[in-house]
Amino acid sequence: MSSQSPAPRAILIAGNPNAGKTTLFNQLAGTKARTGNYPGVTVDRRSAKVRLGGDSVELVDVPGTYSLAAASPEERIAVDSLLVAPPAAAVVVVDATALARGLYLVRQVLETGVPTVVALNMMDEARAQGLRIDTRALAESLGVRVVELVASRGEGIDDLRAVMGKVAKKPWRERRLELPELAERCVEGVEAAILASGATQAGTSARVWALWALLSLAGEDERDENVVPDAWRDAVRDARAQAATFGIDLEDVIVGARYARVDAAVAAAVSAEENARPGRSDRIDRVLTHPVLGLLAFAVVMYVVFESIYGWADPFVGAIEDSVGWLQELVRAGLPEGLFRDLLADGVVAGVGNVVVFVPQIAMLFLLINFLEDSGYLARVAFVIDRVMKGVGLHGKAFVPLLSGFACAIPAVMATRTIEKRGDRLITMMALPLMSCSARLPVYVLVIGVVFAGEERVFGVFSAGALALFAMYVLSVIATLAAAAVMRRTVVKGPAPTLVLELPPYRVPLLRNLLGTTWQRVRSFLVDAGTVILALTIVLWALLTFPQDPAGEAQAERKAEAAVAYLEGDDLDAELARIDAQRAQSQLAHSAAGRLGKAIEPALEPLGMDWRIGIGVIGAFAAREVFVSTLGMVFGVGEVDEEDPGLRARLRTAERPDGSPLMTPLAGIALMVFFVLAAQCMSTLAVLKREAGSWKWPVFVFAYMTALAYVAALLVYQVGSAFGWGTA
Repeated sequence: MSSQSPAPRAILIAGNPNAGKTTLFNQLAGTKARTGNYPGVTVDRRSAKVRLGGDSVELVDVPGTYSLAAASPEERIAVDSLLVAPPAAAVVVVDATALARGLYLVRQVLETGVPTVVALNMMDEARAQGLRIDTRALAESLGVRVVELVASRGEGIDDLRAVMGKVAKKPWRERRLELPELAERCVEGVEAAILASGATQAGTSARVWALWALLSLAGEDERDENVVPDAWRDAVRDARAQAATFGIDLEDVIVGARYARVDAAVAAAVSAEENARPGRSDRIDRVLTHPVLGLLAFAVVMYVVFESIYGWADPFVGAIEDSVGWLQELVRAGLPEGLFRDLLADGVVAGVGNVVVFVPQIAMLFLLINFLEDSGYLARVAFVIDRVMKGVGLHGKAFVPLLSGFACAIPAVMATRTIEKRGDRLITMMALPLMSCSARLPVYVLVIGVVFAGEERVFGVFSAGALALFAMYVLSVIATLAAAAVMRRTVVKGPAPTLVLELPPYRVPLLRNLLGTTWQRVRSFLVDAGTVILALTIVLWALLTFPQDPAGEAQAERKAEAAVAYLEGDDLDAELARIDAQRAQSQLAHSAAGRLGKAIEPALEPLGMDWRIGIGVIGAFAAREVFVSTLGMVFGVGEVDEEDPGLRARLRTAERPDGSPLMTPLAGIALMVFFVLAAQCMSTLAVLKREAGSWKWPVFVFAYMTALAYVAALLVYQVGSAFGWGTA
């Protein structure tokens, strides 16, 4: 096809997952990277303006993908980036230890005509495995420039920059995929329909679009995907039918023709050392992928992760608490007494504190999960638990979204886009909110701190608090898998999916990548959840403050005046404190929040909760973390977080109307079980609606999770009470 100068001037960084694409992008972009969303979707888009050979170009990081067949949102983004809005050039990052797989994507990019560079990454690992790759022979076979890289150490980056600057100025040259004559006749029919529709864009040939359409409409649930234009669909189906009369499967022919060229390139360029010893990854995998030892290793790793979150973040949490308390005292000292001062100190400053104080635990969780992912270990876990996943009707690729659900359900729901089948995606999306996200962590920490002694040990070894925290996460996993199994057999019926998974070599993660990814996710939490928490804290302050109780206030003033007249010293201080507590209690009962909490109390009492806990449950629907700050207001403590000793003391001494303690170990466990299973997050439901395309799915999720949470908490509390477990 003819030469052209694409605009805007951009260079795409594409490649398979785990090929080192992110590391390369960071090396090329430095600190200039910007993160946003691809137009019309919520998949992250990273880009950076850089100088190459004196010219300014924009590097665009395309989500990792194995092909350009639009079977998933990530693949659709790659298609749009290459065909709909073509770049000046493309850099395809290929893992040298998995050359054939990476070259399949290279072959597809070459067919589009986009000037291409192959960045052959992880050459050090290839050599360690005894692989010898002749990059000159590979370049001649492919007809493109090939640059050897070890991106993690910066090796070859300067050479790649120089090549990128030159290739970006080259004209387009489509590499036609030759097919057998009968298959060509079928493809030509699709080409004719595409030309007749006038839908080819940016000079991309009708043949390229025809091959794309033939593979993108090949799924069993193609009606749900709607990625191929309607004007082409009949032609695609006719081509398939025509090919079938010739005894040809067009998908097999097209894919086979590409791999024939890939295999030829690999054969010409790759040789292996004789008697190569098993690599380090193979030796480690003998343990970590063992059906029994692998599961035990995973359980130990996860326990260490949560023990670390429970303890290591404490010093940072304490520092944040002290800073927030200092700022609140500064506000109270600098402003006259009144509603504005209370709003600023107990609403705004407390709200900001209630956001920031969660960062240490959340950052720790993200950092550890990112470490396990970048090291290659998480892929082994997916391999080990595939039998379990398949048994409950989940796709193997669902493991990554489910694990992401430990951090936050919102990005986890978005991550289901890597799953090709719509039915598999729906099941994963509807089950993963049961994974215990980091927003639940402050609730667990608060409750555990109230009902379990800090130094208490089980069997003299395990921390009771850490063990309880670990149990909540285990419960969330079991509930998620059970829900998926039920939905696979009822709501979204279908056969169990098959897992095709890559096991990347074990690698030492780069600290820069770990910190960068962790910061992006923490920042997302601060921006997305933080604004909600701050706004809701102010709203809750208003609900707890209005309408005011003038009668109760007047009565408290009279009692205070009498106390001042007749008492002094410690007796006066104690009496004034008691009067203030009565004033707060009277105001709370009179407020809008108190009235709402009392209205739902009859439904909560069988779960071991009263109206005060009920107010926290209501507030937690906007963001689960708000439960903690709400209780701080309900119990008159003010600015608090889950570690606040004042709130913990109030909860430990809180009583029911009959004088029995409110927060017994059994009541605490029932409350945590409720939060494990309840759909207490409106943001997750909103994302579910957007990803599923209908409100019926988030409504279903809210209904089944709420019912499950209520029944489970009811059973825990009632059965435990009947046997006298943890009731005091």
